[in-house]
Amino acid sequence: MKKLVSLLFILAMILAGCGSSKKQLEKGNYEAALDKAVRQLRKDSRDSKQAAVLDRSFKLLNDQDNERLRFLKLEGKPANWDEIYLINKRLSDRQSMVRTVTPINLNGQSIEYPYMDYMPEMVAAKKKSADFYFGHGNELMKVGTKDSYRQAFYEFARAKEYVGDYEGIDSRIEESKFRGMSRVLITLQNTSAIQFPKEFEQDLLSIDLPRLNSEWVEYHTEDLGGNTQFDYYENVVVRTIGVSPDQSMQRDSVIKRQVEDGYSYELDKNGNVRKDTAGNDIKTKKYKTLQCALVETVQTKACQIDGTVEVIQMNPNKVVKKDPIGARSAFENVSARAIGDAGALNAYQLEKTKTQVVPFPSDEEMVLRCSESLKQAINGAVQNNRRFIN
Repeated sequence: MKKLVSLLFILAMILAGCGSSKKQLEKGNYEAALDKAVRQLRKDSRDSKQAAVLDRSFKLLNDQDNERLRFLKLEGKPANWDEIYLINKRLSDRQSMVRTVTPINLNGQSIEYPYMDYMPEMVAAKKKSADFYFGHGNELMKVGTKDSYRQAFYEFARAKEYVGDYEGIDSRIEESKFRGMSRVLITLQNTSAIQFPKEFEQDLLSIDLPRLNSEWVEYHTEDLGGNTQFDYYENVVVRTIGVSPDQSMQRDSVIKRQVEDGYSYELDKNGNVRKDTAGNDIKTKKYKTLQCALVETVQTKACQIDGTVEVIQMNPNKVVKKDPIGARSAFENVSARAIGDAGALNAYQLEKTKTQVVPFPSDEEMVLRCSESLKQAINGAVQNNRRFIN
Protein backbone atom coordinates (compact mmCIF):
# COMPACT_ATOMS: atom_id res chain seq x y z
CA MET A 1 0.00 0.00 0.00
CA LYS A 2 2.87 2.37 0.90
CA LYS A 3 4.59 1.57 -2.40
CA LEU A 4 1.37 2.39 -4.30
CA VAL A 5 1.03 5.74 -2.50
CA SER A 6 4.69 6.55 -3.28
CA LEU A 7 4.22 5.71 -6.95
CA LEU A 8 1.09 7.85 -7.16
CA PHE A 9 2.94 10.74 -5.50
CA ILE A 10 5.84 10.46 -7.97
CA LEU A 11 3.40 10.30 -10.89
CA ALA A 12 1.59 13.39 -9.61
CA MET A 13 4.89 15.26 -9.35
CA ILE A 14 5.82 14.28 -12.91
CA LEU A 15 2.44 15.42 -14.24
CA ALA A 16 2.71 18.67 -12.29
CA GLY A 17 6.14 19.28 -13.81
CA CYS A 18 4.82 18.62 -17.31
CA GLY A 19 2.18 21.26 -16.73
CA SER A 20 4.54 23.94 -15.36
CA SER A 21 4.70 27.39 -16.93
CA LYS A 22 8.17 26.69 -18.35
CA LYS A 23 7.01 23.45 -19.98
CA GLN A 24 4.01 25.23 -21.47
CA LEU A 25 6.30 27.94 -22.84
CA GLU A 26 8.61 25.34 -24.39
CA LYS A 27 5.62 23.63 -26.04
CA GLY A 28 4.44 26.92 -27.50
CA ASN A 29 1.35 27.10 -25.27
CA TYR A 30 1.98 30.75 -24.50
CA GLU A 31 -1.48 31.54 -23.09
CA ALA A 32 -1.22 28.65 -20.61
CA ALA A 33 2.37 29.60 -19.76
CA LEU A 34 1.37 33.21 -19.06
CA ASP A 35 -1.61 32.18 -16.96
CA LYS A 36 0.47 29.81 -14.81
CA ALA A 37 3.27 32.37 -14.42
CA VAL A 38 0.81 35.04 -13.24
CA ARG A 39 -0.74 32.64 -10.74
CA GLN A 40 2.67 31.75 -9.30
CA LEU A 41 3.79 35.39 -9.12
CA ARG A 42 0.66 36.27 -7.19
CA LYS A 43 1.86 33.75 -4.62
CA ASP A 44 5.53 34.79 -4.75
CA SER A 45 6.31 38.09 -6.50
CA ARG A 46 10.07 37.43 -6.20
CA ASP A 47 10.05 34.23 -8.28
CA SER A 48 12.54 35.16 -11.01
CA LYS A 49 11.86 32.03 -13.09
CA GLN A 50 8.17 32.85 -13.32
CA ALA A 51 9.01 36.48 -14.12
CA ALA A 52 11.12 35.29 -17.06
CA VAL A 53 8.29 33.06 -18.32
CA LEU A 54 5.80 35.92 -17.99
CA ASP A 55 8.03 38.35 -19.86
CA ARG A 56 8.69 35.92 -22.71
CA SER A 57 5.14 34.65 -23.15
CA PHE A 58 3.56 38.12 -22.78
CA LYS A 59 5.76 39.61 -25.49
CA LEU A 60 5.30 36.65 -27.84
CA LEU A 61 1.53 36.72 -27.50
CA ASN A 62 1.36 40.47 -28.05
CA ASP A 63 3.64 40.19 -31.09
CA GLN A 64 1.43 37.48 -32.58
CA ASP A 65 -1.78 39.46 -31.97
CA ASN A 66 -0.36 42.73 -33.30
CA GLU A 67 0.93 40.94 -36.41
CA ARG A 68 -2.51 39.47 -36.98
CA LEU A 69 -4.13 42.88 -36.49
CA ARG A 70 -1.78 44.41 -39.04
CA PHE A 71 -2.69 41.75 -41.59
CA LEU A 72 -6.47 42.10 -41.00
CA LYS A 73 -6.34 45.87 -41.39
CA LEU A 74 -4.23 45.69 -44.56
CA GLU A 75 -6.58 43.08 -46.02
CA GLY A 76 -9.42 45.55 -45.47
CA LYS A 77 -12.36 43.11 -45.55
CA PRO A 78 -15.48 44.28 -43.68
CA ALA A 79 -15.83 40.79 -42.22
CA ASN A 80 -12.46 41.26 -40.45
CA TRP A 81 -13.80 43.82 -37.96
CA ASP A 82 -15.19 41.15 -35.67
CA GLU A 83 -11.78 39.47 -35.33
CA ILE A 84 -10.12 42.89 -34.94
CA TYR A 85 -12.45 43.62 -32.02
CA LEU A 86 -11.83 40.22 -30.43
CA ILE A 87 -8.03 40.55 -30.74
CA ASN A 88 -8.08 44.01 -29.14
CA LYS A 89 -10.24 42.68 -26.35
CA ARG A 90 -7.80 39.82 -25.85
CA LEU A 91 -4.89 42.28 -25.72
CA SER A 92 -6.77 44.40 -23.19
CA ASP A 93 -7.68 41.42 -20.99
CA ARG A 94 -4.12 40.11 -21.10
CA GLN A 95 -2.76 43.51 -20.13
CA SER A 96 -5.17 43.72 -17.20
CA MET A 97 -4.10 40.28 -15.99
CA VAL A 98 -0.37 41.04 -16.19
CA ARG A 99 -0.79 44.38 -14.41
CA THR A 100 -1.92 42.46 -11.30
CA VAL A 101 1.68 41.25 -10.77
CA THR A 102 3.81 44.06 -12.30
CA PRO A 103 6.32 45.46 -11.85
CA ILE A 104 8.31 42.20 -12.02
CA ASN A 105 11.94 41.69 -11.07
CA LEU A 106 13.91 40.29 -13.99
CA ASN A 107 17.70 39.98 -13.98
CA GLY A 108 17.96 42.52 -11.20
CA GLN A 109 15.77 45.03 -13.03
CA SER A 110 12.24 46.16 -12.19
CA ILE A 111 10.11 45.91 -15.31
CA GLU A 112 6.67 47.41 -15.86
CA TYR A 113 5.10 47.32 -19.29
CA PRO A 114 3.71 50.51 -20.82
CA TYR A 115 -0.08 50.83 -20.62
CA MET A 116 -1.91 50.61 -23.95
CA ASP A 117 -5.42 51.99 -24.29
CA TYR A 118 -7.25 49.48 -26.48
CA MET A 119 -10.72 50.87 -25.80
CA PRO A 120 -11.01 53.35 -28.70
CA GLU A 121 -10.12 50.69 -31.28
CA MET A 122 -12.37 48.14 -29.57
CA VAL A 123 -15.34 50.51 -29.73
CA ALA A 124 -14.65 51.41 -33.35
CA ALA A 125 -14.15 47.78 -34.38
CA LYS A 126 -17.28 46.74 -32.54
CA LYS A 127 -19.34 49.36 -34.36
CA LYS A 128 -17.91 48.47 -37.78
CA SER A 129 -18.37 44.78 -37.05
CA ALA A 130 -21.99 45.42 -36.10
CA ASP A 131 -22.46 47.37 -39.35
CA PHE A 132 -21.08 44.41 -41.28
CA TYR A 133 -23.33 41.88 -39.49
CA PHE A 134 -26.41 44.04 -39.99
CA GLY A 135 -25.68 44.57 -43.69
CA HIS A 136 -24.77 40.93 -44.26
CA GLY A 137 -27.96 39.86 -42.49
CA ASN A 138 -30.00 42.01 -44.86
CA GLU A 139 -28.24 40.43 -47.85
CA LEU A 140 -28.92 36.95 -46.50
CA MET A 141 -32.62 37.78 -46.11
CA LYS A 142 -32.77 38.36 -49.89
CA VAL A 143 -31.57 34.80 -50.61
CA GLY A 144 -34.87 33.44 -49.32
CA THR A 145 -33.86 30.00 -48.03
CA LYS A 146 -34.29 28.50 -44.59
CA ASP A 147 -30.54 28.38 -44.09
CA SER A 148 -30.07 32.00 -45.17
CA TYR A 149 -32.83 33.21 -42.82
CA ARG A 150 -31.26 31.31 -39.94
CA GLN A 151 -27.81 32.72 -40.68
CA ALA A 152 -29.36 36.20 -40.97
CA PHE A 153 -30.89 35.73 -37.52
CA TYR A 154 -27.45 35.07 -36.03
CA GLU A 155 -26.00 38.07 -37.88
CA PHE A 156 -28.73 40.39 -36.60
CA ALA A 157 -28.37 38.99 -33.08
CA ARG A 158 -24.61 39.65 -33.15
CA ALA A 159 -25.19 43.18 -34.46
CA LYS A 160 -27.60 43.87 -31.62
CA GLU A 161 -25.18 42.37 -29.10
CA TYR A 162 -22.43 44.72 -30.31
CA VAL A 163 -24.44 47.91 -30.73
CA GLY A 164 -28.03 47.30 -29.73
CA ASP A 165 -29.64 50.44 -31.16
CA TYR A 166 -30.02 49.76 -34.88
CA GLU A 167 -33.32 51.04 -36.15
CA GLY A 168 -35.63 48.09 -36.79
CA ILE A 169 -33.13 45.51 -35.51
CA ASP A 170 -35.72 43.79 -33.30
CA SER A 171 -38.18 43.41 -36.17
CA ARG A 172 -35.41 42.01 -38.38
CA ILE A 173 -34.49 39.48 -35.70
CA GLU A 174 -38.13 38.50 -35.31
CA GLU A 175 -38.70 38.23 -39.07
CA SER A 176 -35.57 36.13 -39.70
CA LYS A 177 -36.51 33.84 -36.83
CA PHE A 178 -40.04 33.41 -38.19
CA ARG A 179 -38.90 32.77 -41.77
CA GLY A 180 -36.09 30.45 -40.72
CA MET A 181 -38.34 28.25 -38.58
CA SER A 182 -39.45 24.87 -39.96
CA ARG A 183 -43.02 24.03 -38.98
CA VAL A 184 -44.38 20.52 -38.73
CA LEU A 185 -48.09 19.67 -38.68
CA ILE A 186 -48.95 16.29 -37.14
CA THR A 187 -52.25 14.98 -38.50
CA LEU A 188 -54.36 11.87 -38.02
CA GLN A 189 -56.14 10.18 -40.92
CA ASN A 190 -58.43 7.21 -40.43
CA THR A 191 -58.92 5.29 -43.67
CA SER A 192 -60.29 2.15 -42.01
CA ALA A 193 -63.89 0.97 -42.14
CA ILE A 194 -64.46 1.78 -38.46
CA GLN A 195 -64.72 5.38 -37.40
CA PHE A 196 -63.86 6.58 -33.92
CA PRO A 197 -64.95 9.62 -31.90
CA LYS A 198 -63.27 13.01 -32.23
CA GLU A 199 -62.17 12.80 -28.59
CA PHE A 200 -60.30 9.61 -29.41
CA GLU A 201 -58.41 11.37 -32.22
CA GLN A 202 -57.52 14.27 -29.93
CA ASP A 203 -56.27 11.88 -27.27
CA LEU A 204 -54.03 10.08 -29.77
CA LEU A 205 -52.41 13.38 -30.73
CA SER A 206 -51.94 14.62 -27.16
CA ILE A 207 -48.19 14.80 -27.77
CA ASP A 208 -45.68 16.72 -25.63
CA LEU A 209 -44.93 19.33 -28.30
CA PRO A 210 -42.46 21.48 -26.29
CA ARG A 211 -40.30 18.39 -25.84
CA LEU A 212 -40.18 17.90 -29.62
CA ASN A 213 -39.47 21.53 -30.46
CA SER A 214 -35.91 22.68 -31.11
CA GLU A 215 -34.30 26.01 -31.97
CA TRP A 216 -35.40 25.91 -35.61
CA VAL A 217 -38.21 23.32 -35.64
CA GLU A 218 -41.64 23.65 -34.06
CA TYR A 219 -44.42 21.05 -34.02
CA HIS A 220 -48.17 21.60 -34.18
CA THR A 221 -51.22 19.35 -34.05
CA GLU A 222 -53.62 22.04 -35.28
CA ASP A 223 -53.55 24.13 -38.43
CA LEU A 224 -52.60 27.69 -37.48
CA GLY A 225 -54.67 29.14 -40.29
CA GLY A 226 -53.94 32.44 -41.96
CA ASN A 227 -50.85 32.52 -44.13
CA THR A 228 -48.89 30.00 -42.06
CA GLN A 229 -47.23 27.42 -44.27
CA PHE A 230 -46.00 24.08 -42.99
CA ASP A 231 -42.70 22.73 -44.21
CA TYR A 232 -43.37 19.16 -43.12
CA TYR A 233 -46.45 17.05 -42.54
CA GLU A 234 -46.20 14.08 -40.23
CA ASN A 235 -49.26 12.02 -41.06
CA VAL A 236 -50.49 9.30 -38.74
CA VAL A 237 -52.57 7.06 -41.01
CA VAL A 238 -54.82 4.41 -39.42
CA ARG A 239 -55.30 1.92 -42.24
CA THR A 240 -57.03 -1.09 -40.69
CA ILE A 241 -58.98 -1.71 -37.50
CA GLY A 242 -59.83 -5.35 -36.94
CA VAL A 243 -62.17 -6.41 -34.14
CA SER A 244 -62.76 -10.11 -33.64
CA PRO A 245 -66.30 -11.45 -33.05
CA ASP A 246 -67.51 -12.27 -29.55
CA GLN A 247 -66.15 -15.72 -28.75
CA SER A 248 -67.22 -18.04 -25.93
CA MET A 249 -65.59 -21.37 -25.25
CA GLN A 250 -66.71 -23.93 -22.68
CA ARG A 251 -64.37 -26.38 -21.00
CA ASP A 252 -65.49 -29.07 -18.57
CA SER A 253 -63.44 -30.89 -15.98
CA VAL A 254 -64.26 -33.41 -13.25
CA ILE A 255 -62.51 -32.86 -9.94
CA LYS A 256 -62.27 -35.61 -7.31
CA ARG A 257 -60.93 -35.28 -3.79
CA GLN A 258 -60.76 -37.61 -0.81
CA VAL A 259 -61.80 -36.25 2.59
CA GLU A 260 -61.98 -37.78 6.06
CA ASP A 261 -65.31 -39.42 6.92
CA GLY A 262 -65.16 -40.49 10.54
CA TYR A 263 -63.31 -43.61 11.83
CA SER A 264 -63.76 -47.27 12.66
CA TYR A 265 -62.48 -49.45 15.55
CA GLU A 266 -59.93 -52.20 15.05
CA LEU A 267 -61.18 -55.58 16.33
CA ASP A 268 -59.24 -58.60 17.46
CA LYS A 269 -60.00 -62.17 16.34
CA ASN A 270 -62.62 -62.44 19.02
CA GLY A 271 -64.46 -59.34 17.81
CA ASN A 272 -63.36 -57.14 20.69
CA VAL A 273 -61.97 -53.61 20.25
CA ARG A 274 -58.21 -53.67 20.29
CA LYS A 275 -56.34 -51.52 22.80
CA ASP A 276 -53.01 -49.72 22.54
CA THR A 277 -50.34 -49.92 25.26
CA ALA A 278 -52.00 -47.07 27.11
CA GLY A 279 -55.30 -48.90 27.16
CA ASN A 280 -57.01 -46.65 24.58
CA ASP A 281 -59.25 -47.95 21.79
CA ILE A 282 -57.42 -48.23 18.46
CA LYS A 283 -59.23 -46.25 15.71
CA THR A 284 -58.71 -46.14 11.91
CA LYS A 285 -59.65 -43.07 9.85
CA LYS A 286 -62.28 -43.52 7.16
CA TYR A 287 -62.28 -41.55 3.83
CA LYS A 288 -64.85 -40.77 1.18
CA THR A 289 -64.43 -39.34 -2.34
CA LEU A 290 -66.08 -36.05 -3.27
CA GLN A 291 -66.73 -35.34 -6.91
CA CYS A 292 -67.64 -32.12 -8.74
CA ALA A 293 -67.92 -31.10 -12.38
CA LEU A 294 -66.44 -27.63 -13.06
CA VAL A 295 -67.94 -26.00 -16.15
CA GLU A 296 -65.84 -22.98 -17.24
CA THR A 297 -66.89 -20.37 -19.78
CA VAL A 298 -64.05 -18.42 -21.41
CA GLN A 299 -65.09 -15.19 -23.15
CA THR A 300 -62.55 -13.54 -25.49
CA LYS A 301 -62.44 -10.63 -27.91
CA ALA A 302 -59.52 -8.76 -29.51
CA CYS A 303 -58.82 -5.61 -31.48
CA GLN A 304 -55.82 -4.91 -33.74
CA ILE A 305 -55.06 -1.46 -35.21
CA ASP A 306 -52.43 -1.09 -37.95
CA GLY A 307 -51.20 2.00 -39.70
CA THR A 308 -48.19 4.11 -40.64
CA VAL A 309 -46.50 7.34 -39.67
CA GLU A 310 -45.09 9.13 -42.69
CA VAL A 311 -43.01 12.31 -42.88
CA ILE A 312 -43.67 14.43 -45.96
CA GLN A 313 -41.39 17.30 -46.91
CA MET A 314 -43.13 20.06 -48.84
CA ASN A 315 -40.18 21.71 -50.60
CA PRO A 316 -39.35 19.63 -52.52
CA ASN A 317 -42.47 17.50 -52.13
CA LYS A 318 -41.40 14.01 -51.13
CA VAL A 319 -41.91 11.31 -48.50
CA VAL A 320 -38.72 11.23 -46.42
CA LYS A 321 -39.71 8.50 -43.92
CA LYS A 322 -42.45 5.95 -43.47
CA ASP A 323 -42.81 3.68 -40.44
CA PRO A 324 -45.44 1.04 -39.56
CA ILE A 325 -47.25 1.33 -36.24
CA GLY A 326 -49.72 -0.90 -34.49
CA ALA A 327 -51.62 -1.52 -31.27
CA ARG A 328 -53.62 -4.38 -29.79
CA SER A 329 -56.17 -4.78 -27.03
CA ALA A 330 -57.64 -7.99 -25.65
CA PHE A 331 -60.65 -8.88 -23.50
CA GLU A 332 -60.90 -12.12 -21.54
CA ASN A 333 -63.31 -13.21 -18.84
CA VAL A 334 -63.35 -16.66 -17.24
CA SER A 335 -66.41 -17.69 -15.24
CA ALA A 336 -67.42 -21.10 -13.89
CA ARG A 337 -70.24 -23.06 -12.27
CA ALA A 338 -69.97 -26.18 -10.12
CA ILE A 339 -72.17 -29.23 -10.56
CA GLY A 340 -71.90 -31.71 -7.72
CA ASP A 341 -70.14 -31.45 -4.40
CA ALA A 342 -68.26 -28.10 -4.33
CA GLY A 343 -66.16 -29.45 -1.46
CA ALA A 344 -64.00 -31.21 -4.07
CA LEU A 345 -62.77 -27.85 -5.39
CA ASN A 346 -59.61 -26.08 -4.21
CA ALA A 347 -59.59 -22.39 -3.28
CA TYR A 348 -58.61 -21.24 -6.79
CA GLN A 349 -61.33 -23.31 -8.47
CA LEU A 350 -63.88 -22.20 -5.91
CA GLU A 351 -62.99 -18.54 -6.60
CA LYS A 352 -63.80 -19.07 -10.28
CA THR A 353 -67.35 -20.05 -9.42
CA LYS A 354 -67.88 -16.58 -7.94
CA THR A 355 -67.31 -14.99 -11.39
CA GLN A 356 -70.26 -14.59 -13.71
CA VAL A 357 -70.56 -14.33 -17.48
CA VAL A 358 -70.39 -10.61 -18.40
CA PRO A 359 -71.55 -8.68 -21.46
CA PHE A 360 -68.94 -8.45 -24.22
CA PRO A 361 -67.44 -4.98 -24.79
CA SER A 362 -68.65 -3.27 -27.95
CA ASP A 363 -66.42 -2.91 -30.99
CA GLU A 364 -66.03 0.80 -30.23
CA GLU A 365 -64.96 0.06 -26.67
CA MET A 366 -62.36 -2.41 -27.94
CA VAL A 367 -60.96 0.30 -30.21
CA LEU A 368 -60.84 2.76 -27.32
CA ARG A 369 -58.93 0.22 -25.24
CA CYS A 370 -56.15 0.44 -27.84
CA SER A 371 -55.69 4.16 -27.27
CA GLU A 372 -52.83 4.05 -24.76
CA SER A 373 -50.65 1.58 -26.67
CA LEU A 374 -51.42 3.30 -29.99
CA LYS A 375 -50.56 6.67 -28.48
CA GLN A 376 -47.22 5.31 -27.28
CA ALA A 377 -46.50 3.94 -30.76
CA ILE A 378 -47.29 7.31 -32.35
CA ASN A 379 -45.15 9.20 -29.84
CA GLY A 380 -42.25 6.83 -30.40
CA ALA A 381 -42.42 7.20 -34.18
CA VAL A 382 -42.67 11.00 -34.04
CA GLN A 383 -39.73 11.16 -31.64
CA ASN A 384 -37.60 8.92 -33.86
CA ASN A 385 -38.43 10.96 -36.97
CA ARG A 386 -37.01 14.20 -35.54
CA ARG A 387 -33.66 13.54 -37.22
CA PHE A 388 -35.33 13.75 -40.67
CA ILE A 389 -36.72 17.24 -40.03
CA ASN A 390 -34.59 20.38 -40.08
